Amino acid sequence: MSEAFIIEAVRSPVGKRGGALSAVHPADLGAHVLTALIDCSGADPAAVDDVVFGCVDTIGPQAGDIARTCWLAAGFPEEVPGVTVDRQCGSSQQAVHFAAQAVLSGTADLVVAGGVQNMSQIPIGSAMTAGVGLGFAEGPFAGSEGWRRRYGTQVVSQFRGAEMIAEQWGITRDAMEEFALASHQRAIRAIDSGRFDREIVPLSDVTADEGPRRTTTREAMAGLPPLAEGGRLTAALAAQISDGAAALLIASERAVRKHGLTPRARIHHLSARGEDPVRMLSAPIPATAHALRRAGLRIDDVDVAEVNEAFAPVVLAWIKDTGADPARVNPNGGAIALGHPLGATGARLMTTLLHELERTGARFGLQTMCEGGGQANVTIIERI
Repeated sequence: MSEAFIIEAVRSPVGKRGGALSAVHPADLGAHVLTALIDCSGADPAAVDDVVFGCVDTIGPQAGDIARTCWLAAGFPEEVPGVTVDRQCGSSQQAVHFAAQAVLSGTADLVVAGGVQNMSQIPIGSAMTAGVGLGFAEGPFAGSEGWRRRYGTQVVSQFRGAEMIAEQWGITRDAMEEFALASHQRAIRAIDSGRFDREIVPLSDVTADEGPRRTTTREAMAGLPPLAEGGRLTAALAAQISDGAAALLIASERAVRKHGLTPRARIHHLSARGEDPVRMLSAPIPATAHALRRAGLRIDDVDVAEVNEAFAPVVLAWIKDTGADPARVNPNGGAIALGHPLGATGARLMTTLLHELERTGARFGLQTMCEGGGQANVTIIERI
């Protein structure tokens, strides 16, 4: 059976909203990590079969197939095509899946996968509300008769979905604040100990992620108002709005031999599943169960898990249902501390996961993230 290998993985620092990366054009942000990816891997850019990038809200500077634009902005060969993927927050994780599937099918040998997002320039939800006069919570499906027949006219939003999870899984605000504080503490420890140094390609004199808050406390979190009246969630329990990019090089066995590349991990499993689109954010739970069954693994076989911290209850519910060891989940912090540049986060998580497996000498890493529409991708990689 053919294999799909991860050859290299790099990312930009994650910039906070209005921070040092906010003025960088998304094409230049993506071009920056693509240049570093090719340089670090030693691959011939002319040998790349395709560039698959994730991006959400592809309007304005992110429109026009940003994958293609990033590649060209990096100065690479015009004959290499690019395509942009939108599976909401999991867009660049899906980009990795498409790249690996192309390699596994034998229709490609060398594919770049990644993602880019500048949320400072293009606010979250811009594509959903542009020119149609809808509120963010109404979504693009508000006028669909078929949708109304199936799901009624209830509000559909990530905030409501997170509240529904917290209520259904019995997750208290206190537990969520403890988790959020730990995310910042883990991220700060990772930064201070240099764990991210090998994966980050500095940009605009920014060498580290801007999101982690060194001075945050449980007391400060407890003083924040809920996002909805009577709710449990606050801004401290949600992912930060951010800017960033990340990219990976996926290769076949043939490409490894032909180009003298050095594999760092192999794609052990990839899948995606859907669930309730109203509750929206709980799909990583059944998707993980499905992936483990298909891969013939147990949760205890997973040495490191990266579960996107869109909201604290998403990860806490996942831990409860899967029985995963919390110490193995997001060991270097997550999006609550590091930020969540939507279309880039999947590739950022995969990059961090790979480097953490190498740092610790572990074998299996699992990545999953909740996505709009009630979906989730799961990728399991095995360190070589």
